[in-house]
Amino acid sequence: MTDAVDDRLDRAFQALADPVRRAMIARLSRGPATVNELAEPFPITTQAVSRHIQVLEQAGLVTRTREAQRRPVHLDAGALEELTAWIDRYRLVHEQSFRALDAVLGELGGSGHEG
Repeated sequence: MTDAVDDRLDRAFQALADPVRRAMIARLSRGPATVNELAEPFPITTQAVSRHIQVLEQAGLVTRTREAQRRPVHLDAGALEELTAWIDRYRLVHEQSFRALDAVLGELGGSGHEG
């Protein structure tokens, strides 16, 4: 893995470490939203919400566009796919190990020997 990919992953996982930002990502998974819409469920200022969005932008997880007077925030699904792919790579390795262990245990259990 390249340093650039590692840096992107580091920024993304650091951004997702905050529960407010994870909730924002969950909201954005349903479609774009404005800062005010993202701020609604939280007892924090819109300025604080803007800072959270900025962290998510710097991590490459969201983008903003301009539509007349609105500046909706959009989820970058590709960035989430990169995180999921990284997680899946390690999950699959462990699943293969568990399957191999299950096969060995199955052979031991099915061999007629009792403990």
